[in-house]
Amino acid sequence: MSTFFSDTAWICLAVPTVLCGTVYCKYKKSSGQLWNWMVCLAGLCAVCLLILSPFWGLIFLSLSCFLMYTYLSGQELLPVDQKAVLVTGGDCGLGHALCKYLDELGFTVFAGVLNENGPGAEELRRTCSPRLSVLQMDVTKPVQIKDAYSKVAAMLQDRGLWAVVNNAGVLGFPSDGELLPMTDYKQCMAVNFFGTVEVTKTFLPLLRKSKGRLVNVSSMGGGAPMAKLASYGSSKAAVTMFSSVMRIELSKWGIKVVSIQPGGFRTSIAGTSDKWEKLEKDILDHLPAEVQEDYGQDYILSQRNFLLFINSEASTDFSPVLRDIQHAISAKSPFAYYTPGKGAYLWLCLAFYLPIGIYNYLIERNFGKDKPMPRALSMPNYKRKAT
Repeated sequence: MSTFFSDTAWICLAVPTVLCGTVYCKYKKSSGQLWNWMVCLAGLCAVCLLILSPFWGLIFLSLSCFLMYTYLSGQELLPVDQKAVLVTGGDCGLGHALCKYLDELGFTVFAGVLNENGPGAEELRRTCSPRLSVLQMDVTKPVQIKDAYSKVAAMLQDRGLWAVVNNAGVLGFPSDGELLPMTDYKQCMAVNFFGTVEVTKTFLPLLRKSKGRLVNVSSMGGGAPMAKLASYGSSKAAVTMFSSVMRIELSKWGIKVVSIQPGGFRTSIAGTSDKWEKLEKDILDHLPAEVQEDYGQDYILSQRNFLLFINSEASTDFSPVLRDIQHAISAKSPFAYYTPGKGAYLWLCLAFYLPIGIYNYLIERNFGKDKPMPRALSMPNYKRKAT
């Protein structure tokens, strides 16, 4: 009997290993999300061996692996075949790299840019094929979005638009939520959320023609709360929920909706040091006197250190995001969520499953080490001046 249990245990390990290895070897270059599936299945395997009897463990694992194999086997990429893709935020950073990447793959690319005469737009024209068209599209200006729609519709005629990638975004100035001016919250919502909604609503008629893809670039910070990202994280959380609702509503039209939740990548979204100084001045100029006194000017001016920290930790290699977006656009059955980047999937799982206290402790340990404290908290005998 012990020999049977031993043999069954080895079979329980061998079945998922072979099936997962087969799928991973076949599709390992298409999406980093497959690795997350492998990790989850390995965890399931361990749980089954610990909890279930060997016989039922084998049955359960074999069924799970078969269903996963069937699902993942549908992840092969559709041919490019002159498919057209609209990308917003193509001036710089991830959007710029994505436009070039899709152009190299043979897609017809419409690159929406903030400034059609800027250096990013000029570089796209110079380095990409004639299949790429640059469109003036500030996502906060409905008139420009409608004008871009007219140009895209005229160029495509009856072909339809295969995919829209809502990538344009701003970070704002990372700081305590109490310190951020309302203009920062409004700007993040205007670009990151309302811009995404406006572009989506405008271009959906073209997506319905092709039964294509809507790909919204959210953020790990939209699902895993991070200190100093109140305005940015809130706007990205809104994008994630918008994507989830649209996924349900657009399924009847054959449109697949995908949410990309990247980890830290070093783009130009954080802005320049000149912009940081302007935002710091804006904070100091508009803070109520009592708030400024409690926090202290030194603490407020130290907030830019967080920008330096996240830039130092961020990856300069965009390839995980580019591959995941390509998979979202091209796979027969794309995933609903993609989490490219170091630690993105892990932090989202921790935020969802862990008790709040434990999650907050981990955030403090990983992102709050050696951070300065507001003046009122760093001086035990501090008393606010009478007003």
